[in-house]
Formats: sequence, C-alpha cells, structure tokens
Amino acid sequence: MAAVALLFAAGCSSGDGTSPSAGTPGASKEAASPSTTAPSPAPSSAGPPAKGSVKVVSTLAEDLKSPWGAAVLPGGDLLITSRDEGTITRVDAESGEKTEIGSVPGVAPGGEGGLLGLAISPSFASDRQVYVYFTTASDNRIARLLYDEQKPAGQQLGAPDTVLRGIPKGIVHNGGRIAFGPDKMLYAGTGETGETGLAQDKESLGGKILRMTPDGNPVHGNPEADSVVYSYGHRNVQGLAWDSEKRLWAAEFGQNTWDELNLIEPGKNYGWPEVEGEGGRSGFVDPVAQWKTTDASPSGIAYARGSIWMAGLLGERLWRIPLSGTAPAADPQPFLEEEYGRLRTVVPAGGDKLWLLTSETDTRGTPESGDDKILQLEVR
Repeated sequence: MAAVALLFAAGCSSGDGTSPSAGTPGASKEAASPSTTAPSPAPSSAGPPAKGSVKVVSTLAEDLKSPWGAAVLPGGDLLITSRDEGTITRVDAESGEKTEIGSVPGVAPGGEGGLLGLAISPSFASDRQVYVYFTTASDNRIARLLYDEQKPAGQQLGAPDTVLRGIPKGIVHNGGRIAFGPDKMLYAGTGETGETGLAQDKESLGGKILRMTPDGNPVHGNPEADSVVYSYGHRNVQGLAWDSEKRLWAAEFGQNTWDELNLIEPGKNYGWPEVEGEGGRSGFVDPVAQWKTTDASPSGIAYARGSIWMAGLLGERLWRIPLSGTAPAADPQPFLEEEYGRLRTVVPAGGDKLWLLTSETDTRGTPESGDDKILQLEVR
C-alpha cells in the first residue's frame, strides 16, 4: 500500500494530469507557449490558417458524472461512459435529453480505472455493437455489447463479449481510448500502469497502441503477425485520431516535463521511459509537438478543419495544432483556458463542429453546479 501511495503521489502528471511540480488541481495557472520539435513551416494555401478560433455554440447537457468516453451514433446522438458508475448514457444531440441505456458488468472503478473508452462498430447499422474499454478486478479489457433500443431504458445493453483481455491495470496509467480507424480495424491506447518497463516490453500490452480486428485478433500488416501491438514505448495514451490523409495521431501523458503529440507509425518506438519529449536519440521517434505538463496533460483528441484539437486536463484548455502534412503548420494555440475546468474528451460533430466533455467530477477537479458538461463548439 505504501508503494501504491508513493506511485500515486509521484507519477501522476502521468495518468490524469497531476505532478509534484504541477500544483493543486483547479488552482490558477499561467498560460505558457508549447515547445515544438521544429521551426513552424508556413501553411499551404489549402491548409488551415495559422490562427484559429473556437466558439462555444451551446451547452448540450449537464450533470454528467465522471464522463470519459464518447462516440457519435449514426443519427447524431452521443453515447457517453461514466468512468466511476460503470454506465453508458445516450444524449440527444438536439435536446440534450439523457437516457441511461445500461451498465457494463464487471467494471471495477479505482484511481484512473473504470469504464473508459467507447467506440461504435463500423457495421453498427447491421450488428448494433458498442465497444468499451474497461478496468476489471484483474485487468483492463475490451468488450462489445449489443445495443437494443427497443428494450426499456437501463436494460438496453447485452452481456459483454470480451474481444481482448490481459491489458495491465493499475491505480494510474490505464490508457483507455479506443477507436475504429479508416481501415475499420479497432485501435486502443494503453498505459504502463506505472511499471515503466512494460512500455518497452513487446510481449506486454501495456504502454502500447494496439491494432486488432473487430473480433480482437491481430491484423495482417501489424509489425508482428501474431501480435496486436502496433507501436510501443508509450507512457499513457488517451487520445487517438486520424487526419484527412488517414494518418494516425496520438496524445500521450509525460511525467513531469513533457506531454506529447505523436504521429504513429507501425512498429516504431516512442521512447518511454528512455526519453520524455524530444530526445533526438537514434531508435526513438520524437513527438511532433510537446507541452509542459502543467499546460496540457492531454486526454482525447479529434481532427477537424485541418487541425488536431487536444483536450487538456491539468492544463484546463483546448489546444489547436494546425497541420501541414506531418508537421505543425504554426505554433499550437490554446483556447478556453480555465473557463470550463478539466477537459477530457473531444469528438468530431461534422464540418466545423466538435463535442467537448469536461472532467471536473473525476475526483481531481473542483466541480461546480452543472458539472460535468457536454459543449458544442464551432472551430476553424
């Protein structure tokens, strides 16, 4: 128990954005410019502008409890997971009406674990499958559940069908983001649970980005034919998104110095724990952009209007990273600084719209009336 307490106190810029040097969650913080890995090239005429904008169009819903994962159903409504309650709620995209559709059996909340990421099957119209990443008493795992809207509220989820088990669990660094890529394969970001050696161990599922079929099997084209490991050397991946050229991007927590935005390529080593942030060392991939942990502690990311949009927990802001190919087109730009507290998840809502989830009720925030919220943003 003493070791766990020490880990929780010392490592948590870590999973959720608190570190010994980061100060008290919810305290006032000065904005600081991030450091990027190269001089910013001028954006092309077809690329995003150097300076963007964010407008909060509306507050769609309030009073969500420990919201974590979010996914948009084909009709536009959202499904939202509650990390600590182990439930999934449907939110009407027009009215904001909330309906609990059910709970996920076997969820064991604790620390940064619980019911985390959520993804909709690419064949949802025919198979009605919802995928979740969650913490159990023994591991983190991914399961799919049949969503039957014809059943009574609270009873609309079928029994979990586990597609992947054995992802290491911990009080911190459970990863948790899942998403289907343009190839219709399932990707997952995992954490190394505070055991730093797991990130470099290719036999472990901790500290990795995983790629698998919807049934949880290794995919042809993975670095190792019999493994779901797609990239390694990660500390705690909680953001996954693809750009218009189908390139995969991931946001990752640093320890006490640098948080990262990475361009992910199969089989590559992203450095943890040997390197944090830009290291310039042979054999390791440097981040495309990096931030002080007090300015970011990133969780979800989304791609819209030529930019990556990155939600910050400890940083309490939304970062815009305009892209020119595989590099930033200009310096990352912060928005909504300390206006809505901790920001957990950002999801494309079509065109220039995003959905943004706050995260003040996750035990590390300072919740106020109405927390947590879903905000609709208009961005450019």
